[in-house]
Formats: sequence, C-alpha cells, structure tokens
Amino acid sequence: MIPKDPNMLLSYINMALRDKYSSFEDMASSEGFDAKEIKEKLEAAGYVLGETGFVRLDK
Repeated sequence: MIPKDPNMLLSYINMALRDKYSSFEDMASSEGFDAKEIKEKLEAAGYVLGETGFVRLDK
C-alpha cells in the first residue's frame, strides 16, 4: 500500500524509482496504482515528475 500523506508519498515514490524501477509508469504498473492520480496528488503538493523522480517546483 502506498502512503496517503503527500510528503511520505513523495519519499516512497522517489526511493522506489531510485532503487527498483526504471520509470514512474513501470512502477505504477508493477505496484498496481493509478499513475495519473498519484501525479495529480503530488502536483497539488507542488511537485512535478522529472527525469529521475518527482522534484519541487521552483516558485
């Protein structure tokens, strides 16, 4: 189960991308979650998907 808190979710996703998966889409498929829903949740918290994981948007 993936975390619901945006900060914990960010950490979970980025660690898994660094250690286990080659892409966010591969991770979503393997873990069985909706990639669009997770992207929207993290974007609402101020993060975007970069080349190596989610990063903070500069303001």
